[in-house]
Amino acid sequence: MQIKFLGTGAAEGVPAMFCNCQFCDFARRSGISEVRTRTQVAINGDLLIDFPPEAYYHSFAMGVYLSAVKALLVTHSHMDHFYAHDFILRGYKYANLEEDVLDIYGNDEVQKVLNECTAREMKPQVAPHVRFNRVGSFSVFYACGYKVIAVPAEHSKTEDALLYYVERDGKGYLHLHDTGNLSDEAVSFLARKGAHADVVAYDCTFGETAGNFVSRHMGIPDVVVIRDKLSNAGVIGDNTVNVITHFSHNCAPSRSKMDALAGQYGLVAAYDGLTLDI
Repeated sequence: MQIKFLGTGAAEGVPAMFCNCQFCDFARRSGISEVRTRTQVAINGDLLIDFPPEAYYHSFAMGVYLSAVKALLVTHSHMDHFYAHDFILRGYKYANLEEDVLDIYGNDEVQKVLNECTAREMKPQVAPHVRFNRVGSFSVFYACGYKVIAVPAEHSKTEDALLYYVERDGKGYLHLHDTGNLSDEAVSFLARKGAHADVVAYDCTFGETAGNFVSRHMGIPDVVVIRDKLSNAGVIGDNTVNVITHFSHNCAPSRSKMDALAGQYGLVAAYDGLTLDI
């Protein structure tokens, strides 16, 4: 299984679009090495987790062939995780398709956003090439040959935001953002359903600062607690690669700073383009 971190920034990106803070100015001067686009992960080139506004950029900058993607798992409806307008272009004269149908998996709000964003411009020739599948918390389903376990995120009061475990051929990836915590019930469900992650990606929006499990995101002190919970439940093991990602510009997430922070706790700091083969 190949896991590619296409984007590793929070909603505003790094540098933040409208920001002139000291760090964002540094990131702009430093060039592409310090840029963090909005979060997206590709697995084996045929499954995506989330679809930010930068998905088009990721397709050519990171070598992801969107025409070949079979399944898209959407964590929640926020714009930085689901920019649905682009799906009006999946077919007709806009695209020759390697895979005829893209299956999108998400909650009720994700479906509403998809419908709203495509209502004005979706051509009847394109619509059959995009298929929505409604999924919810504490569920197990299969998507293009992958076993997927969905558990609830602690992120939104208005929708059932989801976290995903993805497995194929005995290899597993656990995607834990956006969330401010991972409940005991979610950990137990993952364990009961046989999740054993070779790689875990944790929300670390706040960098070195704790969210204290009362916010919609986490920092590294929270990540360490969640990592220990997963270990105690047998969901991860000694050889699991634990990755921090989804950084906000507010924590000044330079490559060197995040590498040093992660190294203190035996973690790996993601950057745009990080690729792990397991």
